[in-house]
Amino acid sequence: MRAFVFILIGLIFSAEKGYSQTEDTLTLTLQNVVQMAKEKSISAKQASTTRETRYWEWRSFKSDYQPQLRLSGTLPGYSKTFAEVLQPNGTVDFQPVRNNNSSVSLSFSQSITMTGGSVFGTTELQRFDDFDRNSVLYNGTPYALGYSQPLFQYNRLKWDQRIEPLKFSESKQAYIESMEKISVNASAVFFDLLLAQVNLQIAETNFGNTENILKVAGLKFELGKITRNEILQLQLEKLKSQKAVGIAKRDVEIATLNLRSYTGLGKGAIKLISPRGITGTKIAAGKALAEAYANRADAIGFVRRIAEARRDVARAKGDNGINATLTARLGFSKSSARLSGVYHSPQDQQLLQIELDIPILDWGRSQSRSKTAKANLQYSEYAVEQDKQNFSQEIVTQVTLFDMMKDQLTLTLEADSIASEKFLIARERYLLGNLSITDLSIAFQEKDQAKRDYIAALRDFWGAYYELRYLSLYDFDKDRKITYQ
Repeated sequence: MRAFVFILIGLIFSAEKGYSQTEDTLTLTLQNVVQMAKEKSISAKQASTTRETRYWEWRSFKSDYQPQLRLSGTLPGYSKTFAEVLQPNGTVDFQPVRNNNSSVSLSFSQSITMTGGSVFGTTELQRFDDFDRNSVLYNGTPYALGYSQPLFQYNRLKWDQRIEPLKFSESKQAYIESMEKISVNASAVFFDLLLAQVNLQIAETNFGNTENILKVAGLKFELGKITRNEILQLQLEKLKSQKAVGIAKRDVEIATLNLRSYTGLGKGAIKLISPRGITGTKIAAGKALAEAYANRADAIGFVRRIAEARRDVARAKGDNGINATLTARLGFSKSSARLSGVYHSPQDQQLLQIELDIPILDWGRSQSRSKTAKANLQYSEYAVEQDKQNFSQEIVTQVTLFDMMKDQLTLTLEADSIASEKFLIARERYLLGNLSITDLSIAFQEKDQAKRDYIAALRDFWGAYYELRYLSLYDFDKDRKITYQ
């Protein structure tokens, strides 16, 4: 009879249930999920759109420093009305007027960055048709060149040339940061589902083990080897295991939906492969910090913020209420009854003027603006210095955290192996009658908790790894900077 029991035990446990995978199940690794999120997620599309927007803003800025060519005119300029005409005796008479006053001009301009002024040129032609008197008159400027220079004013072009390239470089690195942040988030949803699947596997295995142990216990109860209380305890454990399977299935469905939603994955069952920890990767805090300062958008932003504060000081000093503009223009012009006459021996045209607008009394407004801008500059310097310290501390802390996660991963893997072996021994001892049901339950719980702790350690390790990539924009595994096309 004893030999029969052992043979039956072996047959029962050889048919233990495990986590099964159907043929149409999609098997994914952590790297697969991260790559899909970078290609298909809404976050990736938003990052790409933001990058394109910043690119066209950069192109718009660049165009301000290129020659501008403009065509303008009034074609036609027909008018039929009554016009006010002053008579020789001082009275006013309204006379019918019917004419066409058309004009066209072609002009170019080129900004001068160092001075803030601009060089311009133009050619103009005007035709006046008096239909009442049946006459035509042309007036034109074959060509004219000039220069306009603001005096004692803020030079926007010079400061934009310093700041806009920083903003564009910052936007390019911000795009890379956005993509790496997607890796961090994708890693989180991956391990949410992996933990749910592991919990389901544990629950199904425990349910199967409990059923099998209950069957063996029934045989032992019939032989008088165990008490009714142990049978009831096993039946209770079976109900708990069955309930755990239902909860685990629910969690798998929720986690699967979240992963599909974030990665843009279609319908179908998903089976995740548990990744291994790259515990051989060594990351030096100095290396990570140097790469962060070389690659991060925040590092560029430190320089840009100080430059913007200094620009505001220059603008406050320049916009002090004194508006003066020097304009010089040289060219030729002529009027004629014929079109060709406008271009035949035109007369020279000259213009030199300085326009002034000087406030006499502003009650300290200009000085207040200048003092405010200087105070803001000092505040920005302090704020940037504090942010630099936080920036460096965050990198160093993350490197330390990554090293801790490597150690924890090694320990939890060893603990998982020990707990699994301990459970197998406990199960055999119980079946042989050398262990109580309480000790068997403890072995169950320790095995399950060790497996969950290992998955949690994997999650923490890979989360720390991707977070460190995000903070430094550097691939420490391949020893190269992270770039995207």
